[in-house]
Amino acid sequence: MTTDKYPLFPLSAHLLPGGRMALRIFEPRYVRMVKEVCASGGHLVMCMLNAKGDKETNQHIYPIGTLATVIDFDLLDDGLLGIKVAGLVNVEVSNIETQQDGLRTACCENLSPWQCHVSPQQLSPIDDRLKEIFERYPELAELYDELHYDDPIWVMQRWLELLPVDAKQKQYFLEQGDCNKLLNYLAALVQ
Repeated sequence: MTTDKYPLFPLSAHLLPGGRMALRIFEPRYVRMVKEVCASGGHLVMCMLNAKGDKETNQHIYPIGTLATVIDFDLLDDGLLGIKVAGLVNVEVSNIETQQDGLRTACCENLSPWQCHVSPQQLSPIDDRLKEIFERYPELAELYDELHYDDPIWVMQRWLELLPVDAKQKQYFLEQGDCNKLLNYLAALVQ
């Protein structure tokens, strides 16, 4: 596995592999980040914020992030920069450095993709509820070229992005390496 250095974009929301997110960029450090990433054809890492972590030592950023690419950008009606990002792969974030303007960069190593062996019967109630959410909130569905309701990992990762649970709980599920604990959690939730 290779380790590369990327700029970090910490948020309270999170993006996972296969996911898409629309963002409004207004802080100068992140405008600079987007310009540099787009000019170089590079990537950024979307990270979850740890509300209890110390900012001075960069403990406010959880260790599992998602390598992402900017797939679209536009100047919004309010003058802000709007971007759409797509999640590629989960990464482990380490050796965070803070640049002069506050932009953080870190060494990031790709993590192995989740393993997930789920029957269509196990997935059925979970993917049906996700379809309902995407139908109720069409702005979510519009972010995607295709919706992969038959892919257990795609379905569960979209759920993990949308669930109103704290980042610590989301990190716990990401640390597992497979989807079993999240599958059990979601199955109980949608019953």
